[in-house]
Amino acid sequence: MIEARHLRVLRAVAATGSFSAAARELGCTQPAVSQQMKALEQSTGTPLLIRTGREMRLTEAGEALVRHAAGILAGLAAAEEEVAALAGLRAGRVRLVSFPSGSSTLVPTALAGLRAAHPGTRVSLVEAEPPRSVEMLRGGDCEIALAFRYPQAVADADPAAGWDDLVVRPLLRDRLVVMVPDDHRLAGAGTVGIGELAEEPWIAGCPRCRRHLVEVCEAEGFTPRIDFATDDYPAVVGLVGAGLGVAVLPELAVECVRAKGTATLEVKPAVRREVVALTLPDLARVPAVAATLDRLELAARR
Repeated sequence: MIEARHLRVLRAVAATGSFSAAARELGCTQPAVSQQMKALEQSTGTPLLIRTGREMRLTEAGEALVRHAAGILAGLAAAEEEVAALAGLRAGRVRLVSFPSGSSTLVPTALAGLRAAHPGTRVSLVEAEPPRSVEMLRGGDCEIALAFRYPQAVADADPAAGWDDLVVRPLLRDRLVVMVPDDHRLAGAGTVGIGELAEEPWIAGCPRCRRHLVEVCEAEGFTPRIDFATDDYPAVVGLVGAGLGVAVLPELAVECVRAKGTATLEVKPAVRREVVALTLPDLARVPAVAATLDRLELAARR
């Protein structure tokens, strides 16, 4: 194996014409230069220098190696500088995948803080709901996935619930609330039990949220009549505001929409989903990824 330190010695010998002069340039002893040149010749398996009295010249192999050494050492120096920049957060890239209500609440605060602290770190964002976001993380399409799961989810029933191979950074427990039209009979109640809405038409959200809604309602002894289903939270709010049904939404989703024509009620007993940031164990040690995780955690404490 050719080592960079050996190439530096070879270049110095080629430039100065002797071991002693190369040693002075490199700040080491002549025997050290001689030993490194012998090690390099052993690595290459061929003589690199021809010694005739006080003169020293390169063999054809030595000339070829010196010719390539400049590019190799320059590339290595550039690589060392880039790694140092990444390690010092002067540079870096993080690809983040988030579900929509996380994108509009947690992510902006986190990324603003990250940019202020580490302006050289670049973060890109795409949206995907779990389990797709978790699949993207495992498939190498992102470094961090913002995801959620419900307490009732188990790995056998829900592939996204199995996170044993991932680093899980808990962010918050997002309470679910009921949204009803502002002229609904329960609009001023403040709190409501899911069973009190058994006869209502429902507007459901994403597939996982929809499944969870059905599970919660069935635990209360009824199956919800879902008239509308949409992944778009503003659409859910619009449908509720138009008097077309009631809905269960995470509080993060309520924060990011204008709830015109609606009333929000607390659910009794309380139902919460777990919101987390996920990454792979090796990625968790990358400075830019670790800094982004820290900023997401700070944003969740607001």
